[in-house]
Amino acid sequence: MPDFEFETRIGGRVAGVDEVGRGPLAGPVTAAAVVLDVDAIPTGLDDSKKLSMKKREALWAEIIATADVSVAHASVREIEEMNILRAAHLAMVRAVRGLRHPPDHVLVDGTMLPRDLALPATPIVRGDARSLSIAAASIVAKICRDRIMVDLAQQHPGYGWETNMGYPSKSHRLALQNLGVSPHHRRTFKPVHNML
Repeated sequence: MPDFEFETRIGGRVAGVDEVGRGPLAGPVTAAAVVLDVDAIPTGLDDSKKLSMKKREALWAEIIATADVSVAHASVREIEEMNILRAAHLAMVRAVRGLRHPPDHVLVDGTMLPRDLALPATPIVRGDARSLSIAAASIVAKICRDRIMVDLAQQHPGYGWETNMGYPSKSHRLALQNLGVSPHHRRTFKPVHNML
């Protein structure tokens, strides 16, 4: 289970940052930055992938109510122009810049720091399972991106985005063959590129 050890050791305002949506064939990549209130940390924070949708939704509401939270995206066009890693990092930097107050330090999920992040920062491998702040960011990013994909699914029915969230599921790949490529598909991703 994640804990608050990294944040306590560093001290000051520490933001956890995570992104979701690197693997999908469609939709933006979404990042969240969260600075938890040490006196109001929601109980049960964990890597969003380990939580049920119901639990994520409940925690999301608690995080939004108690923490300094910012969500940002990199668009499909930006993903195509700069590659998915750079786009994910761009979304992370935007999320950090969107916080109400700048953090003293940033904990980033992963092995690399975004190169445009002009603040002291530490990358943490499997950070969403080790740091409460990153776990909170993973939950916020997941909820926000999922909602975008559900909305896009209503505008572009047939791809199953309301359940596969744009990931390359069997039904999504089949829909791509039958319906063709939508404006929200990432044309540089191999399964989409091969179709074009």
